Amino acid sequence: FIGIGLAIRGTRWAWPFYFLSSALYGWLLWEYALYGTAALQLVFIAAAIWGWFGWGPKSIVPSTVSNRTRLILLIGSLAAWLALVPVLAAIGDPAPWPDTFVFVGSVVAQVLMVREYADSWVLWIVVNVVGAVLYATQNLWFTSLFYAVLIIMAVIGFRSWLAKRAPRVTSVSA
Repeated sequence: FIGIGLAIRGTRWAWPFYFLSSALYGWLLWEYALYGTAALQLVFIAAAIWGWFGWGPKSIVPSTVSNRTRLILLIGSLAAWLALVPVLAAIGDPAPWPDTFVFVGSVVAQVLMVREYADSWVLWIVVNVVGAVLYATQNLWFTSLFYAVLIIMAVIGFRSWLAKRAPRVTSVSA
């Protein structure tokens, strides 16, 4: 909660909390054989390091991605999701479809967040809804509740980042 609260504010101090929580959740999820989201924690740890140095000591200035980029991300994410489901199923993941969705969606959302795109929060909302249901089906009730709260925090984050967004520069032609 602390890391996400700090990310909503756009401060780099979010990243050490992401690092620590990712290490702890990776261990927990591995114990429950949710290999996709367990491996995802390694991505979050790498993103925490990237974010710490990428955001710098000042507050962020979010922007939004273009419609073309959204389409590319959607197609790429769908392809990655479909490609990874059989891999997780083959290694015994008890819920490969939603686990892979959380994995792929989180990677994309995390990269967008590190790159300071407000769109990351919209994707976090979707991923957290799927995650809350996934963890409830695995009897990980605290984690499911945690993800339900993350949905609310993502809505707040999206609104906050939109308010901080850099103004768009338009050219005026004669």
